Amino acid sequence: MLARIEALAEAQALSILGGFAARPDDPLPKGTATVLLLGPREPGFWAHLTAEPEWRDGRPDPIDRWSRRVIGRIACDLGAKALFPFGGPPYAPFYRWALRSGRAHVSPIRLLVHDEAGLFVSYRGALALREALPLPPPPPSPCEGCARPCLTACPAGALSSAGYDLDRCHGWLATALGADCLTHGCAARRACPRSQAYARVADQSAYHMGQFHR
Repeated sequence: MLARIEALAEAQALSILGGFAARPDDPLPKGTATVLLLGPREPGFWAHLTAEPEWRDGRPDPIDRWSRRVIGRIACDLGAKALFPFGGPPYAPFYRWALRSGRAHVSPIRLLVHDEAGLFVSYRGALALREALPLPPPPPSPCEGCARPCLTACPAGALSSAGYDLDRCHGWLATALGADCLTHGCAARRACPRSQAYARVADQSAYHMGQFHR
């Protein structure tokens, strides 16, 4: 079944970015045995998404609407429930779920870092399955043995081991000096060696930065 789910996700330029076995006290649909977290599959996610009807219809929130349709359809095909990190409050605890999967970790700059996606990790939704699926053991954190260039890469000094200074970040982006981050994506995220191997295109980063700094 896991191979089938991977194929359904791959057809929509998505990947299984982790999963975990449900516990009785989890805030999940009744009967859930396994949760799988879905996110962009790179390379190719942005080209796929921007060819979809939600992107082209001019209505707000195209990525969230696309995620609801596509992941909702996958869930229906599997007899599962689709869960999303948006649409609240209340919001599903995707940050905690990501850590619980063992494939995401708290990075040196306190943001999530993923074993494949690095600091560019994002989750478009999750599948709550009734089946107890055998999940492979997660690999070590990508930060182990890393020189940790993310700690010094932020030109605004907004991301450090102390955490994220949101006001400082927005202040930098509002100046001419912030153009590089706005057009190419967060410098600290880009500095992560694992992020560099994840092939996020500049247009994708520019769109998300524009949504963040508006």
